[in-house]
Formats: sequence, structure tokens, C-alpha cells
Amino acid sequence: MCGICGIIDYNSDSIIDENILTRMCQQMRHRGPDDQGLYLKRLNPTVGLGHRRLSIIDLSAAGRQPMSNEDGTIWLIFNGEIYNYRELRQELERRGHRFKSHTDTEVAIHLYEEYGRDCVKFLSGMFALAIWDEHNRSLLLARDRLGKKPLLYAHQEGRFCFASEFSALLSSGLIEKNISKDAINYYLSFGYIPAPITIYQNVFKLLPAHTLVLKDNILSMSRYWQLDYSKKLNISEEEAASELLRLLEEAVKSRLYSDVSLGAFLSGGLDSSTVVAIMSKVLDKRVDTFSIGFNESRYNELFYARKIASYFHTRHNEFIVKPNTLEILPELIRHYGEPFADSSCIPTYYVSKITHKYVSVALNGDGGDEALAGYERYAAAILSEKYQQVPWQIRKFINSTVDLLPARNDPRDTIKRLRRFFSVTDLALVERYIYWVGFFTSRDKDRLMSMEFKKASHTDLFKEVKPYLQGKDGLNLVDKLLYLDTSTYLPNDLLVKADIASMANSLELRSPFLDYKVMEFAASLPSEYKLRGRLGKYILKKAVKDILPKENIQRKKMGFGMPVSDWFRGQMKDYLKANLLAEQSLARGYFNNAVIRELVENHINGRTDCGHQLW
Repeated sequence: MCGICGIIDYNSDSIIDENILTRMCQQMRHRGPDDQGLYLKRLNPTVGLGHRRLSIIDLSAAGRQPMSNEDGTIWLIFNGEIYNYRELRQELERRGHRFKSHTDTEVAIHLYEEYGRDCVKFLSGMFALAIWDEHNRSLLLARDRLGKKPLLYAHQEGRFCFASEFSALLSSGLIEKNISKDAINYYLSFGYIPAPITIYQNVFKLLPAHTLVLKDNILSMSRYWQLDYSKKLNISEEEAASELLRLLEEAVKSRLYSDVSLGAFLSGGLDSSTVVAIMSKVLDKRVDTFSIGFNESRYNELFYARKIASYFHTRHNEFIVKPNTLEILPELIRHYGEPFADSSCIPTYYVSKITHKYVSVALNGDGGDEALAGYERYAAAILSEKYQQVPWQIRKFINSTVDLLPARNDPRDTIKRLRRFFSVTDLALVERYIYWVGFFTSRDKDRLMSMEFKKASHTDLFKEVKPYLQGKDGLNLVDKLLYLDTSTYLPNDLLVKADIASMANSLELRSPFLDYKVMEFAASLPSEYKLRGRLGKYILKKAVKDILPKENIQRKKMGFGMPVSDWFRGQMKDYLKANLLAEQSLARGYFNNAVIRELVENHINGRTDCGHQLW
């Protein structure tokens, strides 16, 4: 893992120097604590590349970046890992290429010499890379297929800047920090700002599975990979389960190659337990596992993690997250660089922190839910479609009855979840989805936003969802939802959370479920193999029935949230008020201050549960 940054300046009076590049690199020291490298050449244009290195493969000086080809005409900086680089290297050597290191980075350079921007099609792994080609006077940027590794860029006034994180990009001193009201509007709904936009009007995220070429100060972008849910395999359940397990074993094995120690995150859920089970099978030593928990029992999964750790005789480590540990928030805010509302970034940060004390690389279970239908909302979506066929008089009676049932101010309360389901059953599918995954509804935001803010923001939330739910004719509802979550929620929320929280602790995360061959196979399976009635991940449970304890396979999914509602009424009550009701916060003019005060007071007094909205 590494941090990359760079500047291409077409101005004749270019001010780019080593000080600027060094400043950008220093902001990413946590991403690469082992080494720093710069490339600066005053060509036409001026080119500057910066790199921070976390040494994982080939720890020698030969692995330093920026790295060039033999004649120094192609320069590359790379963040990530290529899992098939040894096979690619063998083929490139047969074609006459000569290598000076044993890194995956150098493989990418020679692939570029052979295939140009199509070189990324051959890479299996997670990556964000930049290649400067002196012959063509062109820059290539690329991100991996699913979007595990981030890449930000800005293009204005003849300068093109890019970096792995906001802090590095902004430290260049070349970026105007104009806040995007549209970005805030999206954020209030989804809890993240969807790519390609960011919190700043003139800064963008390169989309997953995309390349960007800059030549003569002109940008061109293209997509090089896409999941296809339309072509289904004619395969039995037994064959599908066997092939899925084989692909997962291959994905785990390919992610175990490292010149440093490695371990695994273990929540005790199906996905992480499967990864640990396969690691225990293929490694000739005990696996180091790491778990996170809370004192609040309904959020605590440590029992299940301990069961798996005991079952596979792992060296197990745990950490309990408490409210007083949230002193880390200011640092995390700086790392994320823009509003980000997934509260599980906190436990992810702490499990990364304890993991880094023992290993430099950890495998996790990210991607299993999006590949194999693990979220309850998939079954809820199908049920709500069927419910809409019930005569409206009966629906009205059922809905009003549910509203009368007593509910606790707990987001996991069964009655509260039933109310949430029935309250939107009359809405169109697109609106239902946004309501289920969102933080603030359109009605909430209408009350919350100031008149000035409403005039300045003209977002269309539906355009983020419609292309997947309405524009994919021929796909059934489950596949549409899987494609939607894989294209939006996964790269914009889960992978951002995992990358930032882990790299803040100089820890590399590897995700076998996000192997593109696993994802492609899952997409090709009939939807009933993934969701069977209300049973999600049906085929995965069938595949691992002989390698995992039955209790861990059949357990109900808990998720990875934080007890913020409880904390905001207890130990964090004063912290909440000191931030949301601070003069500086209220003076921004974005929101109706009376509504903010109402949300805070109603939550603290227990009249409503606004914990996640306040977070």
C-alpha cells in the first residue's frame, strides 16, 4: 500500500517544485511510512510525481517509486497490490522485457509498454496508478475494478493535480476550496458523497474501473470493466456451491503472498469467518485474527468471533470501543477529507490499529453482501413489491395497525423496523430504496435546510439510483439491487471506510470476496441462488456448510454499526451539543437552526431516536 500524488502543469511560468511535492507526500506519510520518492522534470509540460511507500513486496531499494522503464521514458507511481503479477511477469519476460526488481509495480510498467491504457485489463488486484509517458507527453490514471483504492483529481487553469487523499491534494496550495451545496445535499441522504463529485466544486473522484488520460491539457475517460448480470449460468446448486468455494480459495491464496506478516479481521459473521476458515486450511501456521466489540450487548459480536477463533485455533486479539475513545474523531475527519457518515469507520479504525501492532496485512470479508445478497433490504424489496398487489383498503388497515404498536427508541427494535418498512410500501421502488438506505428523507431535508441552501442546491437523488433500478431491462429485482449497491454503496461507502481507516494505521487490507472473478461468477448465478425467500447468501451458506460451525452460518446478520444513539444520550451528550449547537456550526447558514436544536433535544430527552441523523 502506498500514497500517490502528482501535478502536470502546462503553464510556461510553472511554480511546481520539490517543496510542493514533498508537502503533498508528507500528508500521506501514514499511507507509506517506509519511504518517499519524487520525480520532477521541467518538460513541456512540467511533470511532478510523488510517492509514499508501505513496503509489502520486495522490501529492497529496487522497489522504490517513482519507478521507470529501462530508458527512463515511462514513469509510474502505484498504490495497491497486483495479485497475478508473477504470472504476468513470466509472460512479459517471454516477450523480451527485463526486470530490475521483484515488485508488482514494475509489471505494470512493462504491461503499459505492451498495451498502453489497456494494460489495466490484465491486472487482478486493487490499485490506483499514474503513468507518465514522455514519448506521448501523456498521463494515465487508473483505478481498480471495484474501487478499493482511491484517486482524487482537479483540473483547472492549465494544471492537473491528483492524490490518494484530500489532505495531500489540498496541501499543494493549488486547489480552491469552494464547498459544493449539491454534495452536502447528497450526503444528507446517503451518508456519503457519490463519485465522481466531492465536497469541493472543482475536485473529483476517478470512478472505479475507469482510466483517465491527460494529453495536451485535455482529459479523456473510459470504462474498462463492468459486471454483467444478464448472462446466467445453467448450473446446479451443488456445482455453484463447489465453484464458489474454489474461486474463494484461489482468491484467498493469491492474497496471502507477502514479504511481511499478515492476519485477518474476524467479526464472526459469515464472510469473515469463511476467509479465516480458508486461511487456516491453506496456511502452514496459525492465523492471527482481530475483532472489535462494544459493552452494549446488542452491538457486540465478540461471542461469534471467539467461537470461530477457537474453532480454527487462531491467535485471537480483541478491542472494546468505548465513548471515551472517540477523541480520535478529529484525526479521522482529516483523513476522510469530506463528510462521511458511516459510524462503523470508528470500530474499523480501532480494529486496524490493534491489527497493525501484530501484522502489516489483513484479509477481510468486504464485498460478500453485495456479491451474494446479504442485506435484509433485498428481501424487503421483493416483499414490498408483492405487498403493493394487496388491495389498498387492506394495506391501509395493516399500516395503521402497525403504527399503533408500541416501539422502543432503538434502531434495531422490531416494531420500529416494521414501521419503517410499511411506511413506504406505497412509494415507487426508487423512492423506497433511497428511504431504506438514507439518513434524511426529502421531507426531513425540506425542514432541515435553510431557504438560502435550498436555492443553491438542485440535486436529483433519483439520478443516482434510477439507471440501475429502471434502466436495466431484463434483470430481475435482486440483480438490479445487487448491481446498484456494487456500483454505489460499496465503492462510495464501504471501501472508502475500509481504505481510510486501515491506511491511517499503515495497514493493508485485502478482500477475497472482491476478487473480480468471484464477483463475475456471483453475478452470473441465478438470483434465487443468492436470495432464497428471506435467506440471503444462500449459495455461500451451502458452500461452507462443511467448514464452518452451524451456529455461525445460521446466525442473524448484525451489521457493524455503533451505539451512537445510546452514547448521545449518555457520555457523548455534551460533546454532541458542543459541536452541533456551536456558534460556528450554526453560523454557516446551511440549516434551520431551530430544527437542529429540536433534533438534539428530542433525542437526548428520548422522545425520538435521531442518533444516526445527528451523527
